[in-house]
Amino acid sequence: QVQLVESGGGLVQPGGSLRLSCVVSGFTFSSYTVSWYRQAPGKERELVAAITRTGVATDFANRVKGRFTISRDNAKNTVYLQMVSLKPEDTAVYSCNARNYSTGTNYWGQGTQVTVSS
Repeated sequence: QVQLVESGGGLVQPGGSLRLSCVVSGFTFSSYTVSWYRQAPGKERELVAAITRTGVATDFANRVKGRFTISRDNAKNTVYLQMVSLKPEDTAVYSCNARNYSTGTNYWGQGTQVTVSS
């Protein structure tokens, strides 16, 4: 059974930090590019960060560059999103996505809420 389970969200003050985790099971994690997306109320889902299968390459949305870091541990089937200097506009539901570009297989987690507010 395929599962992607996000955790680590919560309420944080502006300027604070959070680390999100996404633990996967049911497929060969190391064969998948993994991305974090977010969706704020009333807005479209946007790509936040992505990391290649081996973790060699990463990419970030302009709005989070320099503040967010993505990493993965293939031995633990886990991808992380470290977020610092959080802003109210970072408030959203954050979801992880795993995609195998060779097969076209695509999996999503349920998401975790991040709220940045004083």
